[in-house]
Amino acid sequence: MPALNMTERIARFSFFSAYEQLKPATIEQLKKHLLDAMGSMLYSMKAPTVEKLFRQIKFLQANGPLAVPVLGSTSVDRAAQLYTLLVRYPDYMDNYLGKHATCHPSDNIGGILAACQAINASGRDFFTAMAIGYQLECTLIDQMPLMAKGIDHTALLAMSLTAALGPLYGLTLEQAAHAIGITGSTFNTTVTTRASYTYEWKGYASSLVALGCTNTILLAKEGVTGPVSYFEGPMGFKDEFEMDPEFNCEAGDFSRIEHCILKSYNAEVHTQSAIEALLDLRCKHNIRAEDVKRIDATIFLTAYNIVGGGRYGDRKLVQTKEQADHSLPYLLAVAMLDGEVLPAQLLPERIRRPDVQALMEHVYVDTGLPLKAPRKVAEVLDPYTAPYPEKMPAKISIHLKDGKVIEEKKEDYKGFYTRPLDWEDVVNKFHLLGKDTTDGAMRNDLIAVIANLENEPVSRLTDLLAQIK
Repeated sequence: MPALNMTERIARFSFFSAYEQLKPATIEQLKKHLLDAMGSMLYSMKAPTVEKLFRQIKFLQANGPLAVPVLGSTSVDRAAQLYTLLVRYPDYMDNYLGKHATCHPSDNIGGILAACQAINASGRDFFTAMAIGYQLECTLIDQMPLMAKGIDHTALLAMSLTAALGPLYGLTLEQAAHAIGITGSTFNTTVTTRASYTYEWKGYASSLVALGCTNTILLAKEGVTGPVSYFEGPMGFKDEFEMDPEFNCEAGDFSRIEHCILKSYNAEVHTQSAIEALLDLRCKHNIRAEDVKRIDATIFLTAYNIVGGGRYGDRKLVQTKEQADHSLPYLLAVAMLDGEVLPAQLLPERIRRPDVQALMEHVYVDTGLPLKAPRKVAEVLDPYTAPYPEKMPAKISIHLKDGKVIEEKKEDYKGFYTRPLDWEDVVNKFHLLGKDTTDGAMRNDLIAVIANLENEPVSRLTDLLAQIK
């Protein structure tokens, strides 16, 4: 029997994994991540950036079989797009950290939710597909760190989401392998989406992937074929990217999910431990922003490159939410001034105020070792870079105008897999994010449904969401 192509191995993992293989602890973690994602969804419903998609869908597909929030109804592919953007836009959702790349596993949720709504699936079907999407994307991030090659992590979402959708939509294994080859070879966006200056498309990119994966999976079900040998074939992934991934997850192996993490602060994931360190110092020493001369942040190389002014560009030019939540200088400055980093700190009127713009100029970011390249050397020698991603080292040094210097070092933060948020933490975050779009009764109903979703049809969740106008 010839060896299976990697697209076929991915499809087999999806088709032969089952709800019964999920550990109780994994199900409870998936519930926390789902509730966390729904909090972002509620917050996004009145965001001006998201309203642009509402207007587009009204123009393109105002009516359809699926009831959705705000719009009323739309088609399944547009619902997948909308749900994904609603979860993704605030950039307050979950993450998985690979050595050289990261991803947002919750990007899988929107497409899966729309599919489950369309086929009237059970909550168990939903959690199974969610676990498959999470495990697949996290595995691919570890084995195919495309961000190091300039390709965005949504390229891997395309394959994880497609694989998770295959069993839901009733494809055969062969059809699913073709669909994975199509989306893998089609959705290869560049990481410049997240570089400086960062624009709204950072929040939109995964939603377009969800739209495309839904269309692709349904075309494959009709018999449309694609590059099954996307990885191994001529001009394939392995040759062109000089990587040799070997997807070898056994069906039911969901071990990477326990390393998925949630955010305590509405900021890019690599900033979380540095923000926590600064806020601890601010509280312990009763520091006032007007007494601060400068702030030094020592962080690991990945954080420096993405949010500290490294390879992704200047992070001190900040006028919009998208640039602010990816600027460690801004985030530390606003944390010092406001004592928190929540959605309110990313509103345009807060970002552009003179106090934070001035203090940001006195925030300096660097790694623990002056050497930034070659990366493999820095990963060995830099004491802040070497432990990543098992730890997220950060040191904050605050220089006061009276000459004192106070410091705090962190190796993780509340929300990291070593110090995870508990259910009540996520409930509190959910209420915070949803308070301007829903009343307490609606939020409590959503919490109750998610807490018991394995015993409910998914329609219980989507029917509640559709009531939000």
